[in-house]
Amino acid sequence: MGSSKYRQGIFWPKNKEKFIGTKAVFRSGLELKFMRFCDGNPNVVKWSSESVVVPYVSPLDNKTHRYYVDNFVMIKEGNILKKYLIEIKPLRQTTPPTTKYKKKKHLLYEQKQWIINSSKWDAARKYAKRKGYEFKIITDKDLK
Repeated sequence: MGSSKYRQGIFWPKNKEKFIGTKAVFRSGLELKFMRFCDGNPNVVKWSSESVVVPYVSPLDNKTHRYYVDNFVMIKEGNILKKYLIEIKPLRQTTPPTTKYKKKKHLLYEQKQWIINSSKWDAARKYAKRKGYEFKIITDKDLK
């Protein structure tokens, strides 16, 4: 786990037949909670961690970068098998930053992250649509 203030590590699925890949890396407690959901939910048929890479162009440098989407999930919904690309974020990171920050440096960082994330998510939505998937952002509010 290291000295990071955030919960990070490797999740070892109990239902290995459902997991696609060799290891599931989580970078937050929210991601760990979602992985536990995927592993234990009987409607989740298959899932993976950071296995889908979506190219996107950052408006900050106009260069193509690689976005590793948090999770790919196949879920049985009634008689239908749905495929999702899932990004997991705290709710506060899913809306544009406000000027509530006392330090300008922090606000600028938040604005930069918002621009990058918006570009990633736009690219992921387009990628998902082409593949017949759905892109969803899941927040701490959803994981309660």
